[in-house]
Amino acid sequence: MLNPFIWLLFQVIDIYFYIILATVIISWLAAFNIINFGNPYVRQINGVLRQLTEPVLGPIRRILPNLGGLDFSPVVVLLGLQFIKRLILSYVMGGM
Repeated sequence: MLNPFIWLLFQVIDIYFYIILATVIISWLAAFNIINFGNPYVRQINGVLRQLTEPVLGPIRRILPNLGGLDFSPVVVLLGLQFIKRLILSYVMGGM
């Protein structure tokens, strides 16, 4: 049986995972001119997602080298979140 606090932590990590994924998808849709930031709803959703993700993605962008316009910081964060989940699960289940 998993501790309720660990379960809650996993849920928060999963929600943040999907928030980062939504940020990436919106940036792709904007890059391919599928959505327009002139729309106030799109602009508001993008602003909220950026406020939630930029404190984590910003420092990683400064550390990663410039790859000619490709941003791998979301990939690093998503892998890091999955690593943290596995690490916590391993510790809770007695693997350490």
